Amino acid sequence: MEGEPFHHFSHRGSRQRALSRHWGWHMRLARDPQNNDIHPDLNILTAWSRGYTGLGVVLTVLDDGLEKDHPDLAANYDPLASYDFNSNDPDPQPRYSDSDKNWHGTRCAGEVAAVANNGICGAGVAYNAKIGGVRMLDGSITDMVEAQALGLQPQYIHIYSASWGPEDDGRTVDGPGVLAAAAFHRGVVQGRGGLGSIFIWASGNGGTNYDNCNCDGYTNSIYTVSVGSVLADGQRPRYSESCPAILTTTYSSRATSEVQIVTTDLHHRCTDKHTGTSASAPLAAGMVALALEANPALSWRDLQHLIIRASRPAHLQAEDWAENGAGRRVSHYYGYGLLDAGLLVQAASTWTGTRPQQKCSVQAVQVPRDIGSRLTISTDASSCSKSIRSLEHVQVQLSLSYSRRGDLVVALSSPMGTTSTLVTVRPYDTSQDGYKDWTFMSTHFWDENPKGIWTLQLENRGDAQNRGQLSSFILHLHGTDEDMPARRSAATATAECLGRDEQGACQDCGRSLYAHQGSCLPYCPPRYYGRARGATLGDSARVCASCHPSCYTCQGALANNCTSCPSGHTFQDITHTCQQPEEGSPSPAGPRRDLLLLAVLAGGSLVLLALLYPMCRTLLRARRTQ
Repeated sequence: MEGEPFHHFSHRGSRQRALSRHWGWHMRLARDPQNNDIHPDLNILTAWSRGYTGLGVVLTVLDDGLEKDHPDLAANYDPLASYDFNSNDPDPQPRYSDSDKNWHGTRCAGEVAAVANNGICGAGVAYNAKIGGVRMLDGSITDMVEAQALGLQPQYIHIYSASWGPEDDGRTVDGPGVLAAAAFHRGVVQGRGGLGSIFIWASGNGGTNYDNCNCDGYTNSIYTVSVGSVLADGQRPRYSESCPAILTTTYSSRATSEVQIVTTDLHHRCTDKHTGTSASAPLAAGMVALALEANPALSWRDLQHLIIRASRPAHLQAEDWAENGAGRRVSHYYGYGLLDAGLLVQAASTWTGTRPQQKCSVQAVQVPRDIGSRLTISTDASSCSKSIRSLEHVQVQLSLSYSRRGDLVVALSSPMGTTSTLVTVRPYDTSQDGYKDWTFMSTHFWDENPKGIWTLQLENRGDAQNRGQLSSFILHLHGTDEDMPARRSAATATAECLGRDEQGACQDCGRSLYAHQGSCLPYCPPRYYGRARGATLGDSARVCASCHPSCYTCQGALANNCTSCPSGHTFQDITHTCQQPEEGSPSPAGPRRDLLLLAVLAGGSLVLLALLYPMCRTLLRARRTQ
């Protein structure tokens, strides 16, 4: 369409290489627990030992396609979580060619949900989850295509994993268009029956170009979980970008190392050559699937709180590790550290939901200010403490002109003394356009109290002749009115349980919580609704009761109590019922299918896959410049 912006995506990952005849020996060695020298690991075996394998969770990989008939993926493949937006058909099969460049999505999918115990490539982190694929990167990518992919089946798909973004050339500043931005917001507000879609995003491969992931509007969105990379020895990969939007980290490998991540590959093959931050995001997506199985009622914000609490600095090497005002150690390279699957599912199983998100904005600049060699702006956000007691995401929305944008370093300091560098020097960014209403984001102030003076500092690190003017600075604070540092998930869950059955499962909950499957929850998950346990006068105990089978969410047990419907069904506003499609009529998605419970993987058999997976974030995109 004339005037419509088009975006070009390029693959910049390692080339596909043929597997040697020694593949079987490599896999046997990889599966030998004594051959695993990665310490600490991602602790996935602990999560599995507790029975969490991703059962009942649906993920999709937004990429260049998915080889749905791959023998290590076919049993978990879900056509209802798949689509081809490049060719506009339901089949996400990648386009094959002489060079076979469209392997990226298939490799990422194997990390998440490769089948266990079949003796093929390995096992995915969530090897009992359902996996779909969206083919969207193998063609002209528009804002509309992105929005369609991000909004695919939001009541059916739980987790979207993406390893792409603006070009990582160290000079691009770009983010979602209007439609894609709306899709992100709609996903967290309406997805999963109102709990919110989970978007997992790779942080970027522009490290060798001194790129900064806060110039990537996908990675630095408050709606995405940005995942960084670390090598097995705790060192930072050269390709890995830094920025305060990174929330957590998983393993990857050097771009040229012999041992990289083992996963599924095109033509029903396996590969041990998957690398980049692209491979880190699917690992995190798989671990989030385990957490959702442990607690299906988790909201998108609950998961971010849990990821922070389950991430450990461990042996991750960086000079910038610092403790924020809430006592949490955080780094611009790794976020809150290495994600631990065992800790994540343990915390998830006892987590009570966070109170509603609050937002407070402060207009800090009323008239333009010359930047010079250094400009400091202070603003009082004490008024925000009326609605926000504990911070989550902090955004700085700037408009400024500058003669060489990449020479400008921007930092924000909180009233509790935490300093977050929003953007570092980017020597290849010679743009004279400055930042036009650009929003930086930091997770480094998580759980701090916003009350007091916030300080923004802009500093010229380049030629003394550089000139610019700051015309707008708005501070956006997001958080909750709950005192989150005082929360102890396990202790809180125990305290809220007023009565247990003979097996120790909670059956009576306090403080207006609902008893559900042995836990106390602040709201009931999809397919359940909250009601009083019995008709006894004065009995205030509340439980989660089942909706009618035709409903996805409901306010009662009858068929006409539906408030939303499963994918493929039509909601009738007048009758509040869900209508099934007529038999034989095409439907892009129907009710969720029963999932196949596979045999539990023997201990240690996923060692290389789960602990050393290289990343899938090799796809980065050239989009319109700002």
